[in-house]
Amino acid sequence: WHTWFDRDLSIAGRIMKKTVNGFESQLVNIDRPILRIPTLAIHLHSLNEKDTFAPNKEDHIIPILATSIKGKLSENNNTEVKSNNIHHPILLDLLSKELKCDSNEIGDFELSVYDNQKGTIGGANEEFIFSSRIDNLVSCFCGIEGLIESVNETNSLENEKGIRMICFFDHEECGSQSSHGAASSLLEKTITRLSSNFTTNEDKNITIESQEKSLRNSFLISADMAHGVHPNYSSKHEGRHRPLLHKGIVIKENSNQRYSTNSFSASLIRFIANIYQIPIQDFVVRNDSPCGSTVGPILAANTGMRSVDIGVPQLSMHSIREMCSVDDIYSYKNLLKGFFLSYQKANESIIDEN
Repeated sequence: WHTWFDRDLSIAGRIMKKTVNGFESQLVNIDRPILRIPTLAIHLHSLNEKDTFAPNKEDHIIPILATSIKGKLSENNNTEVKSNNIHHPILLDLLSKELKCDSNEIGDFELSVYDNQKGTIGGANEEFIFSSRIDNLVSCFCGIEGLIESVNETNSLENEKGIRMICFFDHEECGSQSSHGAASSLLEKTITRLSSNFTTNEDKNITIESQEKSLRNSFLISADMAHGVHPNYSSKHEGRHRPLLHKGIVIKENSNQRYSTNSFSASLIRFIANIYQIPIQDFVVRNDSPCGSTVGPILAANTGMRSVDIGVPQLSMHSIREMCSVDDIYSYKNLLKGFFLSYQKANESIIDEN
């Protein structure tokens, strides 16, 4: 959160708009800077504050939308904008203009503040991507591209025994406990509904058995970003597990099950990576360091599916502005494409007696 200060911010999200019959949801994005969280000038910091940047999360991280004087003038110039006693009329005016509707048609909304600066290619050799939300939109992008390219391969679906599938979940960074988070029943129920379409026998017990077999025969890639070694803080990484940018995809392991990788799932990914000549790195957190987690352990526990955690190494994870390697994007996409194309072969080549 401390990286959000002094940035050009805007808002985007979902609006509940009033209609004749009730409400309908619409997406909105005000694609220009309208907010800012200014830092306190260094001259006004006490000696203690200069040594420790620790603003109060309630009092000091409120974005500035407008000054009261300009806001009053705006209200006087636009008599159509009315406050609904919940949201500020200036904000309602911005949203109504974006949606091309009256402000009184806006019932409620879920909006998020985001960095309005666009992503860019950077570095002396244009080898880096500088952008917001690299974690985890990179995995989403590479997953979609890999899936599309896999089905466009000639004859790739003729002998396919499974269903190629991608799931995107909300709320991963705040626990996944929601109706459409990874901790919900969404994935399991979706697979159950899909597998039931391939069951011709109307016997309920056989249908349940086929669904359970389907889950067990499935394989989950928990695709999230990985901590690349920071050149200024290399001691933060375990000595023999220091993923580098440009050096390939990272397999993440943790004995406390913060990641879902085990020996079988790691071997399957290495098998596929070897087919397509994609470089692989390994990450294990230091014993004296806390470890982040992903949706992998949650989904594996809820469904019983075999799972692996992989990702692209990046720097500045969870900053408002992150960075990763251009080369690794290609490797990531090609590995996920290769997974869709060669999972069947890999699964048959690696014997899991458990």
